[in-house]
Amino acid sequence: MTDTSADDSVQFRDDVTVELIKHSAADSDVLWAARVSTAGEQSLAELTKDPERSKGLINFLMRDRHGSPFEHNSMTFFVSAPIFVFREFMRHRVGWSYNEESGRYRELEPVFYVPSTERKLVQQGRPGKYEFVHGSPEQHQSVVDAMEASYRQSYDAYQKMLAAGVAREVARATLPVGLFSSMYATCNARSLMHFLGLRTQHELAKVPSFPQREIEMVGERMEAEWAKLMPLTHAAFNGNGRIAP
Repeated sequence: MTDTSADDSVQFRDDVTVELIKHSAADSDVLWAARVSTAGEQSLAELTKDPERSKGLINFLMRDRHGSPFEHNSMTFFVSAPIFVFREFMRHRVGWSYNEESGRYRELEPVFYVPSTERKLVQQGRPGKYEFVHGSPEQHQSVVDAMEASYRQSYDAYQKMLAAGVAREVARATLPVGLFSSMYATCNARSLMHFLGLRTQHELAKVPSFPQREIEMVGERMEAEWAKLMPLTHAAFNGNGRIAP
């Protein structure tokens, strides 16, 4: 959802954007990578064979955590999300490459995050053992009102500094982490599985995770694209407790 104010260019969003823009990823990539250890150059035959016939091998590799065969593939995503999501995202370093838009080199667009009515707002319990529950309509409205007012004020200050000739890299300091940014993120199936194991909640997960909802939204969209590319690998991931090999 995107809402554009009638009196200025400031926009408010409660969603994220994830697009798979480039990939070289298939279940067969796992098979030829695994079989080279015993078949040598004959493993090249796996490039043309139906991977369905070897889904048992994929499940074995996942179950016994033989991880390297899951690295011989690549997926590049375009992601647009609030800056606070990217700061969590970039804690994932092994098997990931990132390039993000720069506030030093371009004027940043006034697009900001506000939670939808579906977003749980209230935290209950002590650290390490808490849950989130839905807030009241009044709480949600107070959140939206406060965020929108803060966003408008900060972006107005940003624009005034730019108009006064202040460098973009200085003026951007006034902008909040709810500002949307965009990046390209490239990974392989193994690194993506590790990300999903930590950044999504799932009933099949052997190890529970408690991600912030906004990064989980990104993870869910990335997983949907990956599942179409590597359905056997995705099924083995789910079937073995969503633990990265």
